[in-house]
Amino acid sequence: MKIALVGKGGSGKTTLAALFARHLASSGAPLLAVDADINQHLAAALGAAEDEAVLLPALGDHLPGIKEYLRGSNPRISSAAAMVKTTPPGRGSQLLSITEANPIYDLLVREVGGIRLAVTGPFATEDLGVACYHSKVGAVELLLNHLVDGPGEYAVVDMTAGADSFASGLFTRFDATFLVCEPTLRSVGVYRQYVGYARDFGVRVYVVGNKVDDESDVEFLREHVGADLLTWVGRSAYVKAAERGRPRPLSALETANRDALDTMRKAVDACAKDWAAYTRQAVEFHLRNATAWANDKVGEDLAGQVDPDFVLGPQVMAH
Repeated sequence: MKIALVGKGGSGKTTLAALFARHLASSGAPLLAVDADINQHLAAALGAAEDEAVLLPALGDHLPGIKEYLRGSNPRISSAAAMVKTTPPGRGSQLLSITEANPIYDLLVREVGGIRLAVTGPFATEDLGVACYHSKVGAVELLLNHLVDGPGEYAVVDMTAGADSFASGLFTRFDATFLVCEPTLRSVGVYRQYVGYARDFGVRVYVVGNKVDDESDVEFLREHVGADLLTWVGRSAYVKAAERGRPRPLSALETANRDALDTMRKAVDACAKDWAAYTRQAVEFHLRNATAWANDKVGEDLAGQVDPDFVLGPQVMAH
């Protein structure tokens, strides 16, 4: 299952992404975590020291190599340079699984706090005024477009805050999206904006309340998000200690908050995979991007990259 965590900046999205990843991994589930936020804090939330976090290799710095590998022997893709962030896989493309050994993982995935983690990379000083962060996140979109996750396997992606992910088709690349929502009007406003876009594309959105103090906070969330409220996480001494540099084993997390993480996992596991729809949406956004800008940038008609008979899924991994 591919899982996104989104929400207003400061909502606790990254902290919850780290907790959920650790919760899944604690059961022995195959897992890959990805930090796709413009503010790269997931490594720290998983327990990395500051000097360790800044040394992690960045997906965004290796985009040409990622494209070359994923292109494989796909005859519809003229060159790695002709690939864009939405280029869908086809026959001959090199596909990924969650746990396999491959050159991309060898180069760019590191274990942090017991979690296999890939990071997009920070928006650096040299990028100011000349680069778009979505060009860096394009590496994540390409990986997810080529990722075949099996039953009981998870990819957990910490997304950039707010509705920025709607600048590409990345928001459709998930089986479940958890929107982390504080019991405040500003946070609820982000929920309304996100859901307003996502529902048009059949994106499953579950609201997870965060920083909940009492029943009045829960009632506030119910009033504003209704049936989308899946569960909630209370203010946590465990989280506070971790943020002050005193991490503790996950078993020390408050029982109610562990139960919330388990509710999230059950919601994910109940989602039905629809590989045909997943492939169809990838193609739709690729064709949109091709018309809007990519054909001009690359200098060819990128609609030709679409393999009309190809459907991503476990059935193609055996070939």
